[in-house]
Amino acid sequence: MLTHIVFFKLKNYSKENAEKLKEVLLSMKGKIPELRYIEAGTDVIRSERSYDVALITKFESVDALKSYKVHPVHKEVLEYISETVESTAAVDYISD
Repeated sequence: MLTHIVFFKLKNYSKENAEKLKEVLLSMKGKIPELRYIEAGTDVIRSERSYDVALITKFESVDALKSYKVHPVHKEVLEYISETVESTAAVDYISD
């Protein structure tokens, strides 16, 4: 199983903007066959090193992740991200 984690820093942080991004991310659930698991949440600590929103997704393989990245539903979400997000960080790892 491949786990794909992404952290998002918003251009204009507000609790409402963070919740909206979370909703947009979760809107992919059930719409992309390769997406086996999805979870998203907003940061509650708000420290200097914190990002605003986190996304955790799981896939059967690296190829499944590649298919997800070009899926039309994911591309729509990427459009929203490009308008609202200042920076991202990601980690991809394989677990048992």
